[in-house]
Amino acid sequence: MAKLKFRPLHDRIVVKRLDAEEKTAGGIIIPDSAKEKPSQGEVIAVGPGARDEAGKLVPLDVKAGDKVLFGKWSGTEVKIDGQDVLIMKESDVMGIVG
Repeated sequence: MAKLKFRPLHDRIVVKRLDAEEKTAGGIIIPDSAKEKPSQGEVIAVGPGARDEAGKLVPLDVKAGDKVLFGKWSGTEVKIDGQDVLIMKESDVMGIVG
């Protein structure tokens, strides 16, 4: 996990997609053009958290290094330090894997 020159704000996180499967369960190789974008990734940076109505900082449940599941259309795809990553709100994450 490389150190990014980017720090997300508030309740945003930076996620690197995990690679999609190259084969089906039956052994059929999937060409790049037919692959779905994976909806699983590794969190590489997190913001400090959101503020509640009283202005108190509420820390995030996810942390750098967590493997997470997220929706198919979640986040914004950007390139940071030559890496393709997603920036999304913590609320876009459905859960932590493992």
